[in-house]
Amino acid sequence: MDRFYSLDHSSIDFHFKQTPRDFVVEEIPLYEFSGEGEHLILFVRKKELSTLELVSIISKYLGIQQKEIGYAGLKDKHAMTKQYISLHKKHEEKMDVFENEGIKILSKTYHNNKIRIGHLNGNRFFIKLKKVNPTSAKKIDEALKNIAKFGMPNFFGYQRFGTDGNNHIDGEKIAKGEKKERNPKVKKFLISAYQSHLFNLWLSRRLEINTLVQKFEVNELEPLLNISKDELTKMKAQKHPFKLISGDIMEHYPYGRLFDFEGTEHDLNRFNEKDISVTGLLCGKKARLSSDVARVIEKEFDDEIDADGTRRYAWVYPEGVEGRYKNEEAQYELNFSLPKGSYATVLIEEIAKREIKE
Repeated sequence: MDRFYSLDHSSIDFHFKQTPRDFVVEEIPLYEFSGEGEHLILFVRKKELSTLELVSIISKYLGIQQKEIGYAGLKDKHAMTKQYISLHKKHEEKMDVFENEGIKILSKTYHNNKIRIGHLNGNRFFIKLKKVNPTSAKKIDEALKNIAKFGMPNFFGYQRFGTDGNNHIDGEKIAKGEKKERNPKVKKFLISAYQSHLFNLWLSRRLEINTLVQKFEVNELEPLLNISKDELTKMKAQKHPFKLISGDIMEHYPYGRLFDFEGTEHDLNRFNEKDISVTGLLCGKKARLSSDVARVIEKEFDDEIDADGTRRYAWVYPEGVEGRYKNEEAQYELNFSLPKGSYATVLIEEIAKREIKE
């Protein structure tokens, strides 16, 4: 898809590749572990292994089923990643002597319950960009300042759509009953790719509207966007780069209840202060739909499918954003944290203003 970006600068040329040396991820747990209980909590470092491969290796070593091992989320394969897994405490002695070239146990503790999918706050990242010249480094500095101040669009990353980038095509056919898929996990994954594709298209459209609102006068925009003069005037007055529209559905950030945006100064201030964020639709049954002007735009990227829908933050706020340029190595190092479900590669693409997938 042709993606719109939130930043104003021209594209930046640098080299990025996901490798264990240049892409490091550390999981931020949802809660503090109690230090007691029947579940052994291991903090594990892996490289060149997916989370499912990690689980498979340990389950075979212990002679147990994979479902007996708990984990909060799937981590990148082509990276150095650190995450928590849980096992029954009875496996502790055997895990104390576990050895694998791609896996290292960094620490252990205990807890009262098994780690389950979603039991994480987010992830911390350390990333190296290479072949960066001084001019590009200054542009990256400014881009990071902007992201730290305002946040960034919460696109699904290219990892969501498979090696060829077209999982969503099969997902649409399955969701509409035009193609069969017997494996329930594969079916859910492919349908999710279709929902993600529509979300990305909608978000790109909203960013396009933001850009137009920033660059043109209200009288020029009214016939171009088919949005009322009053609505456009309100959008142009907003300080935030993402322009909220009547009928948008907001959510307390970083988690909380959904509510309708009504254009009040109070809600605009809360959005600027990162207390709330705007959401986009993952189409399907049971999903809450936006209204008014926001729904006119949203329904172009909605679809009736045989799957449950929901809403997703359209805009997120990275924390701990830091950047360092190393002139002699022509490298730029990044540190930042993202909430769960957000992609570090999307942040890099926002900086680059281009696709980075090789």
